[in-house]
Amino acid sequence: MEILKGYIVSLWDPEFIPTGLRTAAFVGSLLFLINHGPALLRREMTSERWISTVLTYTMPYLVYVYGQYSYRRKISCKDSRLK
Repeated sequence: MEILKGYIVSLWDPEFIPTGLRTAAFVGSLLFLINHGPALLRREMTSERWISTVLTYTMPYLVYVYGQYSYRRKISCKDSRLK
């Protein structure tokens, strides 16, 4: 449970936010074009597709922060073992 709490707190870590947002914008845009581009061009975007779009941009941010948080935890554990 402690790991989950730490991860949730790290979602608002000022060190992670800028790169996380850039990652989400880039990866999310690629995924949006792949998954919803044709529907957007055909003007067939439904409310379900727009909800999916929000998740398409949210998931890369969550994954980026998880990776950074995991790496920081791993380094922290190694440092504490060395002392």
